[in-house]
Amino acid sequence: MSILRFLNRLSMSGKLALLVFLLYIFVAVFANLLSLHSTYEPSTKALQPPDRTHWLGSDDLGIDLWAQLVQGTRTSLLIGLGTACLAGIGGALLGMLSGYKGGWLDRLIMRLADAALALPSLPIMIVCGAFFGPSQFNILLILSLFTWMTPARLVRAKALALKEEPYVWLSRSYGASLWHIITHHFLPSLTPLMLVSCMRLVNHAVIAEASLSYLGLGDPLSRSWGLILHHAVQFKSIYYTPFWKWWVVSPLAALLLFVLSLALLTRELEKKSDFVRE
Repeated sequence: MSILRFLNRLSMSGKLALLVFLLYIFVAVFANLLSLHSTYEPSTKALQPPDRTHWLGSDDLGIDLWAQLVQGTRTSLLIGLGTACLAGIGGALLGMLSGYKGGWLDRLIMRLADAALALPSLPIMIVCGAFFGPSQFNILLILSLFTWMTPARLVRAKALALKEEPYVWLSRSYGASLWHIITHHFLPSLTPLMLVSCMRLVNHAVIAEASLSYLGLGDPLSRSWGLILHHAVQFKSIYYTPFWKWWVVSPLAALLLFVLSLALLTRELEKKSDFVRE
């Protein structure tokens, strides 16, 4: 019932963004069923234009682009959601611990966050991706290491205010443990903030993964939107041929539509954060 009330309070752009986001999730979950052809073996002639069998045509090796795009959706969402879980939830827990405990632990975590924020993230990601090798796990780990700071700082600021609330002081006076205070007092109030931070991280991670793959630092054994663009622009004089219309536009449109829908949905959640808390 609360879900229906929440949907009714969304604006038209928010509802459309939610519909598009759920469609991406559906495509990612059922990618194997939606892939009509193999993503590794040729299924038609090279540079086949879109037709009834190959909806988005094929690349220079004759591999179906629709199948690559669908599998790329799964890869991008796995990287995005994985980064949100590691960096978003991990950073939020560090922020709660830092704000509640204070002292040397607070100073240590915040100085680490300041140092990480001061570093140029994309160049370091490129260097780390080239040094550790192209793989989905390495990309996920690198993205998490350079994105946990923002949710940690946001949650810490809120935790500093929450720990001064009378009910928190009362719980501490009765000997409540740190785990009890976090799960019963901090999490209910901080969940909307954590949710919005995680959704922002998903967007950031998807764009970063596409950027690394576009530069040739993605996993060559997987399929992603950035890797499709990388192979497309490597084709000689592609923009002087009609091939770019389906080889470049389709992964770029998929990436832009996903980022736009998630950004709109995040903005709606920020506006309705008071409702989410209820």
